[in-house]
Order: sequence, then structure tokens, then C-alpha cells
Amino acid sequence: MIKPKKLKKGDKIAIVSLSWGGLGDDALIHKYYIAKERLENDFGLEVMCMPHALKGSEFIAQNPQLRAQDLMDAFKDSSVSAIFCAIGGDDTIRTLPYINLDIIRNNPKIFMGYSDSTTNHFMMYKAGLVSFYGPTIMCEFGEYVKMFDYTKKAVEDVLFGTWKEYELLPSPEWTDDHITWQESNRNTPHSMKKDAHGYEIINGKGIAKGHLLGGCIEVFMMVNGTTIWPTLDEWSNSILFFETSEDKPSPDFVLWTLRNLAAQGILNVINGMIVGKPKDETYYEEYKEVIRQVVVEEEHLMELPIFYNVNIGHAKPIAILPYGIETELNCNEKTIRFLESPTI
Repeated sequence: MIKPKKLKKGDKIAIVSLSWGGLGDDALIHKYYIAKERLENDFGLEVMCMPHALKGSEFIAQNPQLRAQDLMDAFKDSSVSAIFCAIGGDDTIRTLPYINLDIIRNNPKIFMGYSDSTTNHFMMYKAGLVSFYGPTIMCEFGEYVKMFDYTKKAVEDVLFGTWKEYELLPSPEWTDDHITWQESNRNTPHSMKKDAHGYEIINGKGIAKGHLLGGCIEVFMMVNGTTIWPTLDEWSNSILFFETSEDKPSPDFVLWTLRNLAAQGILNVINGMIVGKPKDETYYEEYKEVIRQVVVEEEHLMELPIFYNVNIGHAKPIAILPYGIETELNCNEKTIRFLESPTI
């Protein structure tokens, strides 16, 4: 895998709206200004919006080709060190016909987002570039009052840091409160609570190693069957990670998707699994049950390590997972470790 250069103060980042275009809507553009100020003041970055990123949700929905053009132009721009997604959505897959993987491959830089950006991450992976499943402009960087400490540290450690190994620790706290996105709530803080679970190991034993590959499970079925869906060889010896969105898909949906992965042979070639904290902890126990049903009862993979309740994706707060990076799941110590740096 090609590794991008790590970030440093003074670097320029480009913001793209590759899915939902709400960042540019009149009622929500204040989120952009909050994120811009935070990126500049807290991280020392120069912020640039690509030409169509703030055109609004209606324009963005009507112009998938221009969304893709923004992404391609951001990669080609040698002054840009990283590309951050505005937010997720539900139709990034519409940009696929307009994506040139060679442009991504030949112009490596940090790309970060989650949710529907899973589609983009599969593009990056197919191009051979390490990408980062992590914070977005509207959600994490645009949080009211302050950015979550856990997420801020993840950005500093993973995107700016220098290390050979890194332990991904569970967040000691989380929140399920929902602060409406409106300017009158700028000074409304999140109500945090202690995480009573930590990492749960719901299957397997010992130590497993493999490269990270996955994303938002609802997006898997949008990408499945396209040119960017990983081959069985690409899934082989990986650590599959997945999480669920704010739509809170039913346990049956997770069951059916896992059965699809099993039918493709994917579950039988991976070395381990990481499952994100369910949004608001809805279906917390039910998801565990269907995962065990498929993995243990149906596929008889009793040895496959599965770490549950990991702070990724739609949880609050979240960490960053770098695609393609060799990672260790240690069931004995209940630890997740990145065994190599995702940047140079």
C-alpha cells in the first residue's frame, strides 16, 4: 500500500462534498465556519473548499460528476496535503463512473471520512492508497462548543504523529444525546456518560493479525458487485471492520449482510473482525446475537476473534482506522494495535 505524508502545521487541506451537500445549505453553513476555525486554530492547517463543496444539497445531488471532479482535482493539486469529507450521505456510488484511480495512485495524500465515504475508501484501496476512516467536517470538526478530546487526540496521533506501533484505546466515555444543528445551539455542550463496556471480545481467542478493510455495513451492498468491491484475495488475511449508521439498521439487515459476506467466502478468509459501537447503543445486544449466529452457528468460525463496541464511525466520540495497515487483535490482553505507521 502507498502511504501518504503525515500532516504538519501549515499544510493545506481540501474539503469535498462527495455525498450529501448540506455543508453549503444556508441553515448549516455555520458548521463549516466552526470546523474551519477549529482546523486552523487547533491543528494549524490551512483550509480550502473545492469549487462545488459549498454549492448546497440540491446542487450536489444533481451533479455527481462535479463531485467526482472536485475529488480528482484535489488529488491533482500538489499544494493539497489532505482531503477531508464534508459528511456522508447515501449516493457517493453515483460518482464512481467519473473516478480515475490512476490519479489517486499517482498523487498520494491523506483522505478521510466515514459512513457513505466507505465507497471512496474502497476506491482508495483499489488504487493502492492508505486512507483514513475517521472524522468529517460537519460532525466531528464542526462540533458545537468543543471537539471530543478522544477524537482530537486521534487526529493528532494518527495524522500528525510519528510512531512504529500504536495502541487503539477504547474511549472511557460516550454520548447518545442529539444536539440539533442550528446556530442557536452553538453553546450547547454534549452530555457525556461513562462507557460501561469497553472492548468486548464476543468470539475467538489468541492473537490475530491482518490489514484493515471495511466501513459502514449499509454501504457494502451499494458497492458490492462494482469494480471497487475488494476481491476475495484482497479480503484474504484482513481484519474486517464494520459499523452501523444513524439509520440504525435492523439486526436482520446485519444478519443478511453477513450472510452475503459468508456466501462470497469473505468470512472464511479474514483473520479477525472489529465491530463499531452501535449508534446510541441501539440493538447493542441484538447485533452481537446475529454476528454470533452467522460466524459461529452457521459458518463454524469459533476461532475468529471479534472485537465489539469499538469507537469508530457513527459513535461519539470516534477514533481513526487506516485502511490497509497491519493490525493486531490480542484477545488475551483485549488490545488493538496498529503494527505500522499509516503515513511517511
